[in-house]
Amino acid sequence: MAAAGRSVISRARRVGRLGARDVEQLEQTAQAFRRWDHQHGGGLRRRAVLGQLAEVAAALNEHQTGAVESRLYLVMAHLSGTAATMAWDTGYQRRAQDYYRLALRSAHAAEDLVFGANVLAGMARQMLYRQQPQDVLELVRLAQEGSRRVAGPRVRAMLHTREGWALAAMGRTAAFRRATAQAREALAESAAPDDEPYWIGYFDEAELAGVTGGRLLDLARQDRDQAEGAAAHIHQALDRRGPEAARSHALDRIGLAECHFLAGDSTVAVQETHRAADAVTQTASARVRDQLGELYSYTVGHGKAHAVRDVRDRLRDLLANR
Repeated sequence: MAAAGRSVISRARRVGRLGARDVEQLEQTAQAFRRWDHQHGGGLRRRAVLGQLAEVAAALNEHQTGAVESRLYLVMAHLSGTAATMAWDTGYQRRAQDYYRLALRSAHAAEDLVFGANVLAGMARQMLYRQQPQDVLELVRLAQEGSRRVAGPRVRAMLHTREGWALAAMGRTAAFRRATAQAREALAESAAPDDEPYWIGYFDEAELAGVTGGRLLDLARQDRDQAEGAAAHIHQALDRRGPEAARSHALDRIGLAECHFLAGDSTVAVQETHRAADAVTQTASARVRDQLGELYSYTVGHGKAHAVRDVRDRLRDLLANR
């Protein structure tokens, strides 16, 4: 598909016939795929996204009007970004990188600096899971610099949280807290979600709480005194978000259970682990399953405690059937 993106510029092009209404329908389809991925996670519709992406590439091989071509490039950027997230979420890391690069080139061709910054943030998040925090910090700051004059408050807040994520991974607690405070200040400036692009509408108080809780949990793995604060933020996310965003809800549930294990409260930890197991069944995300595998390790070594043994058996069954 990356080759398809390159061929858009290099091939001799036929006369295109797409009109504004055709492009509008493609834009609506790209939005629908992105909403579905945010709500459910996993790659169940990845082939459909790739099929749509191929159609857009074919349309760009034709000679469209300037206005149509620019909008098509942006559709390609949005579809490529969703394809990257889906590939990453199902364990195809290299493919995800290819789609992120295609999304970045397409956003550049569409002259959309803000979505380009969003793509860089997506690339940074993937790199965080690959334990490359210094590279992430450089990438996020590049995104911040490139979009400084045009990004709205939600986008700025999101970028601050990615910066904070890298800082937490590096153990720079004070700098992480400063970045999180900047994210909170930026988000406070936002008005209605419709004032910014649809793709950043998910970033609200619930998302900020969940991301903050997750990063405090990262710190708690080195300093268990952080576990209580992490749990408090994750509770806020769960209270505000609910189960409609299945992947985020499952990750919050897993994180909350881990917080209680780190705090030494095995009774509540077992209860939260059962809730996490329930949430995991509502998403096809491999990333969620990987996090569940990390949670499983906390159930090992608790002797003959009946409740822990039961939840350990449940997690083992879930992981064996993924």
